Parts: sequence; structure tokens; C-alpha cells
Amino acid sequence: MVTLDDLQVSSLGPCTVDSPLALYVGGRTTNEYYVGEHDRILYDDTLALIESRGVGLENLPTFESGGPRDKIFFDPATTKVGVVTCGGLCPGLNDVIRAIVLELHTHYGVRNVVGLQHGYAGFVPELGHDIVPLTPESVARINERGGTVLGTSRGAQDPAVIVHRLVEEGINVLMVIGGDGSMRGAHNIVVEIERRGLKIGVVGVPKTIDNDIPHIGQSFGFSTAFAKAAESIKAARVEVEAAVGGIGIVKVMGRHAGFIACYAALANHDADFVLIPEVDFSLDGDNGLLALLERRVAERGSAVIVLAEGAGQHLIPASDRMDPSGNTVLGDIARYLREQITKHFANADQPLTMRYFNPGYAIRSVPADASDSVYCARLAQTAVHAAMAGRTDLVVGRRRHRFVNVPIPFVTQGSHNVSPEGDLWLSVLESTAQPFSIA
Repeated sequence: MVTLDDLQVSSLGPCTVDSPLALYVGGRTTNEYYVGEHDRILYDDTLALIESRGVGLENLPTFESGGPRDKIFFDPATTKVGVVTCGGLCPGLNDVIRAIVLELHTHYGVRNVVGLQHGYAGFVPELGHDIVPLTPESVARINERGGTVLGTSRGAQDPAVIVHRLVEEGINVLMVIGGDGSMRGAHNIVVEIERRGLKIGVVGVPKTIDNDIPHIGQSFGFSTAFAKAAESIKAARVEVEAAVGGIGIVKVMGRHAGFIACYAALANHDADFVLIPEVDFSLDGDNGLLALLERRVAERGSAVIVLAEGAGQHLIPASDRMDPSGNTVLGDIARYLREQITKHFANADQPLTMRYFNPGYAIRSVPADASDSVYCARLAQTAVHAAMAGRTDLVVGRRRHRFVNVPIPFVTQGSHNVSPEGDLWLSVLESTAQPFSIA
């Protein structure tokens, strides 16, 4: 069970420096639209959940509020900040980099900001990646393109080497933009920093196109990603409706979480079946996917399947290969489904026109849409506020419209998934009219 202690954020020390943003926040108190710096944000959001804990108000699990403080830990005149992007691409990476640089420069007066290239590999001198200066001029237009101007890579590096490079370069604050693996790496860096007794802060802006990091609300880039995926679903619907016995399969990202599949399907109600890792399904039997597909095509003339890449892995042989991030390489469920559907319709002597769409890399490499751009800017600003206040070993997020600071160990101990008992999956079932159970 989550406790108040689980949500306590680490600090490098007391804040004694007057903040340049004190005029912005001086005298502000908590209201419907703002949370004061000494207030905290409830973890639970219903009376039943709060009452079930059986503890007093002062012991309820709560998050530290994100935002600027009256006093800060680091003196902006002597502070150097490093920024690194790790893991796979995601819409909004450049927006976050840009907003970090602009917030540091414009509002805190931090003039020394640098970028480490190609993820944690950028800290390893032998790999030959330069450290590049980041200025308002150099980041001015980067938000208009996808990807990351700093480059990225997967895989861990030795925390001792990373901390040595931080000291060598005189970096006081490291801003890490990455997924759960990158945040585990960030925590390991903090452990090494603490072992050496150093005052270097590490703050994360969590990034995952799958939206599977818990406790932070929605991940940046997710909105853009499912909107692009929805375009492929719409295209699939057009294709199959024009064909005889048309079946379209749209494969989207989602190793362990089906959020992209669910939201993309809900965006335009063009999907007949949504298959996600959290909900097993069978192919055979009267209520199996193949029989349901045959009936749907007979009734409506066509069908569209939205398939998360991690769905149906129980139907195919397990892989023993690992990717550079340490994840098991998934089996090709899309190819297996196409083969089984083709065989089933041939045996049933039914016409079939198969269309397959895989927008995976396209949806993660595009620039952020306007909604995500706003979110990226606000997350980046919240991260800078935390960093300048001497907070460390944390990520920033937005829980129910409130920005919060969340300890990295708390974020990385679990995952965020679509609940088969939740209202999102219920909405998907309502939208597609697929059975509650495909078995």
C-alpha cells in the first residue's frame, strides 16, 4: 500500500537563495487553479479510497506540488545544467529541450546550459560524442521538427563514469528526458552522487510513447502519437470498405500497455476489434477472434482490427532475444494473425482482401501537436523549478491537472496499464461492440 513516506522527494539541502521568480509566486495560496508550495496534493481522489486507508489527514499519501519557490538552492550565476535525451523517439522531445533552456535562461538567469549527445553514451569520452552548448538562439525553432536535436541511444552506462564526467564538466544539475529504463539509470546516478557526497541534482522529465509510466498522469507525446495512429485506422476503414471481404489490421506501439490502441480506436470509432496486451484473446472456437471476424464481415462487409504490438504474445513462441534496453524482443503477432485469418477464410470458402498498416515509427517521429507542445513546455518548466530548488531523484508529472514532483524509485517500481475493469476499456468495448471476452 502506498504511504506518505513513499512520496517524499529528496533534497540537496535548504533553499537559501532568493528566487528570481519570487515576484511571480509571492503571496499566492492554494486555490482551484494553483497549489501553494507548502501545500501537498492527494494521491487518492475518492472518499472511499481515502477512508479505506484508516489514517489521519496528516498521514494520507500526498505528492509535493510542482512549481516555482520563493527560495532556491542553486545560485543561477554559478549553476551549469546538462540536458540528455535517452531511449526511443517520442513527439515533443525538442519541445522539452527548448522549454528547459528558455526557462533557465529567461527566468532564472542560468547562462551555462549544455546538451549531452546520444543519451547516456554522451558521457563516455571514448565514444566520442561532443558536449554542445544550448542557448535560446540554438533552440529557437527546434520544436518545429520531430526527434531530438541531441540524439539518443538505448542501454545503460556506468554511473561512476557518468558522475566523473559531471564533475569534470562542472555540471550542477542533470535533466534527464527518458522512459522508465532511463529513469532507473538516473536513480543509479543519484546513488553514485550520494556515495561521493556531491551536491548534484538529477531531475527527470518522463517520456514514453506507450503512456505506461505510473503516477505521472499522461506522458508527453502520447496525444500526438494516438492522433497519428487514428489516421491509419481511418485509412484502413476506407480501404476495407472498398474491398470484397475486406479486413484491415493496424499495428500500433504498446509492448505492455494498450493505451495507444485504445485511444486511437476511440478517436474515430472506425475499429471493430481492439487487441491489447492486458486482455488475452483466443483465435479458435465460436467466440474466438476468427469466428467473430467472419461474422462481422458477413454482417457489415468489412472489419478493422487495431492491434497493440504486445497483444497475443501467448499465441506465438516466446523469444529469447533481448533489445539494447534489456526488453525481450516481441514475437510478430501481426504476421501470425494475418496467416491465421487468411487460412480461416480460405477454409470457410469466404472471400478475403487483407490490408496491413504499421504506422509505428511514423507516429513517434513527428513533431508534437499543439496540445502536446503546451504540455511539454509546462512539464519542462516544472522540472526546472524542482531542479533549481535543489530537488533530486525525481520526475515531474501532472496528476488530475495538478503538477507534482514524484520520487524516481516510486515511479519505477511498477507500470501503468489499461485495466480490463476500468472505464477506458469499457469505452473501447462500447465503441467497437466487440464481446467482453474473446475466448
